[in-house]
Amino acid sequence: MSLFAFDDFFHAHGYSIIAGIDEAGRGCLAGPVVAACVSFKDKVYIEGIKDSKLLTAQQREILFDKIIENALVGIGIIDVDIIDRINILEATRLAMIKAYENLGRNVELLLIDAVLLPELKISQKAIIKGDQKSALIASASIVAKVTRDRIMNHYHKEYSQYGFDRHKGYATKEHVMALKKFGPCPIHRKSFSPVRELMLF
Repeated sequence: MSLFAFDDFFHAHGYSIIAGIDEAGRGCLAGPVVAACVSFKDKVYIEGIKDSKLLTAQQREILFDKIIENALVGIGIIDVDIIDRINILEATRLAMIKAYENLGRNVELLLIDAVLLPELKISQKAIIKGDQKSALIASASIVAKVTRDRIMNHYHKEYSQYGFDRHKGYATKEHVMALKKFGPCPIHRKSFSPVRELMLF
């Protein structure tokens, strides 16, 4: 079953306005967690939509533009200070709530990658590996990933020694080596290991 056919199942069962939510950056050592909420304006099929992790950066950029053209989109961004204060799971959920609030449209059903948002009094379904099943969730994953990558590319200009333009804050060998050499910078998540252990006092 195609990702769009998965979403059509819910349309066929009485939901006319549906949105998908996903996040990017939950497992990173640095930078914000970003969530996106996507709801297509009309019945649409965008060729190539899939889990953002299965796409190249160039493919994501192209699909990002197509999604923006054909959908309403809300973004939620939670910075490192809040992540460190309330933990990454709660920060991710908060980013998702903000993404929905910024959508600018009331929906009848939310399809969410893996989590539920009880604060939102809307019908919703938590779908395990939703970005591999639902076109809406996959679209949200693309929007969130592209948005976050652009943020990390911007941070690279200020903190170029860490290579944020390449690993985007994930715990690659290159990133961990830079952390050990230079210590954490202001956008590192101080509650995360190994950043926590490398804090300089």
